[in-house]
Order: sequence, then C-alpha cells, then structure tokens
Amino acid sequence: MAKRQEPRDSNSHLSSGTKKMMSWHPQYRSSKFRHVFGKPASKENCYDCVPITRSVHDNHFCAVNPHFVAVVTECAGGGAFLVIPVHQTGKLDPHYPKVCGHKGNVLDIKWNPFDDFVIASCSEDATIKIWDIPKQLLSRNITASRKELLGHSRRVGLLEWHPTAANVLFSTGYDYKLMIWNLDTKESVILNPVRTIDFHQDVILSMSFNTDGSLLATTCKDRKIRIFDPRTGTVLQEASYKSHRANKVLFLGNMKKLLSTGTSRWNNRQIALWNEDDLSVPLIEEDLDGSSGVLFPFYDSDTNMLYVVGKGDGNIRYYEISADKPHLNYLTEYRSYLPQKGIGIMPKRGLDVSSCEIFRFYKLITTKGLIEPISMIVPRRSESYQEDIYPLTAGVQPALTAQEWLSGMNKGPLLVSLRPGSELINSQQKFPERTLSSFVPLESNRYQDRIERKTAFEDAKKPYRFLDERESRRGMDQVQEDRKAWLSNGFDPFECPPPKTENELLHMFYRQQEEIRRLRELVNQREVQVKQLELEIKNIHMSSGTS
Repeated sequence: MAKRQEPRDSNSHLSSGTKKMMSWHPQYRSSKFRHVFGKPASKENCYDCVPITRSVHDNHFCAVNPHFVAVVTECAGGGAFLVIPVHQTGKLDPHYPKVCGHKGNVLDIKWNPFDDFVIASCSEDATIKIWDIPKQLLSRNITASRKELLGHSRRVGLLEWHPTAANVLFSTGYDYKLMIWNLDTKESVILNPVRTIDFHQDVILSMSFNTDGSLLATTCKDRKIRIFDPRTGTVLQEASYKSHRANKVLFLGNMKKLLSTGTSRWNNRQIALWNEDDLSVPLIEEDLDGSSGVLFPFYDSDTNMLYVVGKGDGNIRYYEISADKPHLNYLTEYRSYLPQKGIGIMPKRGLDVSSCEIFRFYKLITTKGLIEPISMIVPRRSESYQEDIYPLTAGVQPALTAQEWLSGMNKGPLLVSLRPGSELINSQQKFPERTLSSFVPLESNRYQDRIERKTAFEDAKKPYRFLDERESRRGMDQVQEDRKAWLSNGFDPFECPPPKTENELLHMFYRQQEEIRRLRELVNQREVQVKQLELEIKNIHMSSGTS
C-alpha cells in the first residue's frame, strides 16, 4: 500500500513526530467536554486499609458495579479477592471476609454485566471460577464457587464477558489459547469450552469486543494486533507495524476505529489510532512520555471520550474521539502524586447524574492501602437532568441468549436512559400500542387542570342539595388526580411493585426530586396567575366604583 505524501511546509526541518503532535492540537475546538475535570473523593468516601495485591501482572485488579467494589488482595496459601459494598467506605475491618477458593494468585476478576451479584475470577492455578455474591453483607469467607471452568493447561491471565449475550465468557491463558465458555448449563464443573482459538503464537496481552460482540481484537506478546470473528476463529485483519509495539487494544464503539497503547521503537509510551478495516498503518501515533508503566485505555462510547491511565503514575489523560481529522483531540489531564497499581471503572448506570458525573475511576494505591474514587465531572450550573451528556446507554438486560449468539445472531446492546425513573428502551422490539390520552403533553395537562378548577369553582354556586353528590364526584376526581400525579412521575403504584433493591430505591428518590422541582415550578406559575386575577378583580372594583 502506497504511503500518502505529506505536503511540505515551512516547518519541514522539524521531525515528523513533532509535526504530528502539533497538528493534533488545534488552537480552539468547540466541545461540551472541554472543561471536564477529575474530582477525587474525600477521605471518608475512600476505602482505606485495603490489602491490595502486589502482583506484577499488568491487569486492572479491580472490578466495580453499582453494588460492589471487588479488588484482588494479598492472601497466604492461595488467591483471594475482596467484595466490598460500594457504599461501605472508610476503614476496612482487617478480618473482613474474602472470596477465597483458588489455589494460586488471582490474576483477573470481572463482574457479569447482566447480573450485579455474579463475578468471574481466574488464577495461576489454571482455573476459572464463577461466584455468587450474596445481597446481604458478607459475614464469613466464600470458598464454594457456583461453577468451575477447567480447560487451560497453564495459568489464566484475562477474562472478558460478552457485551450483549448472556452467560458467555472469554478467557486467555499462558498456554496461548483463547477459550469461549457457555455458562448457560446446569453443570457445576465445565471441562470443555464451546470453542478454542489457538492461532496466537505467544501470550495474549489484552482483548476487546466491538459494540455487538461480533468481532474481537487482541494484542499478543508478539506485538501484533488481530481482529477476528470469535465464533469461527477467522482472522480478518492483522497489524505488524514495526514502529508501534502494542500492549493494550480497545474498540472505539461504533467509530470503526481501534486504539492501542504500547511503546515506540525508542521505548517511549505511545498511543496509536487505527482504521478497523485497514491495520497496515495507524491513522495517528502520539508519543506520551518515557515512563515504563503500561497504559490502560478506557473508552466511553456515549460521550466519545478516551481515558488513558498510566500504571505506576498518578495521571489520567483524556481525549475526545471524532470521526473527522485529526480524530484524536486532547482535552486535558488529571494529575496526582499518588501512583496507581490498578484501576476500576463504574458502569454508566451507577453514576451520579445529579452532579453531571460522566465517568468514575476507582484508583488502587498500594502504598497507602487505599481505593480512591475519582469522578469525571462536566461543570454545569443547572441541577436538572442533562440530556445532552447522557445519551441512551447499555443497560443490564442481555440482547441475546448464549445459544442465539453461538448460532450466529448479532444484536447491539439494549439501551436505557440514565434519567431517574426511566424504563428500558429497545429499538429491536415493538412497543405496545398506547392510547392518545397517554401522549397528552404537559401544557395540555395544565390546561385541563385549569378547566377542572374552573368547573369546580362554578359547581360551588349550585344549590346545597347537590352537596353530597358533588362531594362524591370530587372524591373520585381526587383519586384520578393522585393517579395522574403518580403517573407523571413515571411510576404507577397500581401496576408497578415498590422498589426492592437499593438501586431501585435510589432511582425512585431521583424521580421524586425531579417531580418536586416540576411541582414547584407549577406552583410558582399558579401564584403568578392568582396575583394577575387579584389585580384584575381590583381593577374591576375600581372601575365599577368610579362609574
């Protein structure tokens, strides 16, 4: 493939790398994420006295969901990890129960994206275990797993759940094999995966799915990036670019692009952007610094923001990805003097939308035994829900069963709104037909309410012999009004059950806060109308008195 010729300019004496870096950062670029800043949690909102693992493997060692923070810990006589309720901050009890069933050190842990109480772990003992975490607080160590997967001949280094299909787990080991497991079975011990991919020539360093899980990208110790169909094992693209030795790779949502982190030929830490359909030459290369720690990339497909976290340093760089050139737009950097050993991220459905939080890291600080949450905040003055920074995002419901995906079906994730009290949105399923009354806009409801109030005022002029009938009718109207008020808040007590989990209770609380704000605005409008009517009555009395 012929290389595109760069036009010569007055800065031709500069190195090509310098010219690229200068062209990547335009003087001004309009973006609503231009002023995003990192906000570390206060001391009382951190997790202190946590015995974080001292393993030298380049993994995250932390997994987070809206209910729990899981972290790999130091443990004598085998591997273990801690599962801490996300709201249980402060100092951790030294005798806090562990999840310990592995005979070797735990190397990776991942929460099931469709079940917040199921977590997978892999270990140096060449096994993978699936654990059920109780909803109540742990009172003793968990030693019995729900399932055990036995297929790798050497230690298992990485785990990844399929993004849209339920109960499909991927694992890679130091036997150079990638295995696909179907957990939708009754067996507690699974000896054989549904598929084994063995074309890698060395240890697999990272893997990443595209949005619907139809493609998988991997990086290998041979420094090659591969894109392949995980069901057939067919390699579609392979990159062996000599100037960039890739370590981690990441699909960038629906942008048709990949991002890899690694090192340059001069051993500088480097990021590279690739076209998904052509891995021969990267679209962009950028040298970051001369440190030796691995760079962990994280991509938020809802905001098109890329976060690059360096192991061994305290900085988090973040960029905005665009479809147009220069593609990679540097925003700014969160700096800290405390180095991170590993990192965890909260799913979007666990963020605090009331404070305009768009991403949250959980930073492992081994030197202090501390887990520090870091919130990425978009500065906004309004307290209302910000629709523009919270588009529809992947929810907790799977789009496919394991068997459907294995048979060849592909579906994108089922989307939900982060607005408090919102329901699941699935563009692939048909919604039940609704009556016209359910689509009456808010202004029409207000107008209808004014008419009802006027009718009630006129009814007050009728003879008292209709009092009992009117009181009965008013009681029925009050019931209907109360029902409408509940429905306007997105919750019908006659059809929907009360909240059963803390997450549902939190969502209902946000819904009520939103409803309170709306009612306050309505009351203010009514007060203005009352004052106008009082003024009109006063004018009428004055005009009648003068006449």
